Amino acid sequence: MLVDSPTSVGARARARRWDLVAARFPDLAQLEVVDLGGTAEAWRRAPVRPARVTVVNLFEPGESDESWIVPVTGDACAARAALERAGHAQRYDLVFSNSLIEHVGGHAQRAALAAEVRELAPRHWVQTPYRYFPVEPHWLFPGLQFLPMGLRARVAAVWPMAHTKPDSAAQAMSEVQWTELIGVAELRAYFPGSRVLRERAFGITKSIVAVADGS
Repeated sequence: MLVDSPTSVGARARARRWDLVAARFPDLAQLEVVDLGGTAEAWRRAPVRPARVTVVNLFEPGESDESWIVPVTGDACAARAALERAGHAQRYDLVFSNSLIEHVGGHAQRAALAAEVRELAPRHWVQTPYRYFPVEPHWLFPGLQFLPMGLRARVAAVWPMAHTKPDSAAQAMSEVQWTELIGVAELRAYFPGSRVLRERAFGITKSIVAVADGS
């Protein structure tokens, strides 16, 4: 109800986000897009469609028979090298990245991802959950991001509202270690000169977006 159903809070939030994307990039249907961290299936379900989208994902970019969706398995923090190995272009009109930068593995990797974003296209949309929203978005547990790592892992191992229940305590620890939410100051530092938008829920900032739309 909160996340997965078409009428859920999460689904309504995603619909509002797509409205924002369409408003910021009204020529999206004519653009060559590279999505860092997304999936082919997410674009099939999206209410907007670029001219073509190349999806770069380290583990599961998905599969596609459609000419407008091109999946590439590779590290988004070294996306240009992954695209070169796959024989694809390394320059696009727009970089799109949704809820990835908090999962890449610390400051150095986030900085590398930001550098890839700037090199791949003149415009970008980079969204991430806001660290200081009261409810941690991956586990839907209040304040989880502020707990000590060991306690976070114990909660993640048993909390029933997690997106994916871990199979073991070790997997729970790995998942919380790979999730590091950031705030506005960090996002501005990674994308200087970009506009930072705030997506709100109940009047509170829920996620933040670094946007370069050419305006």
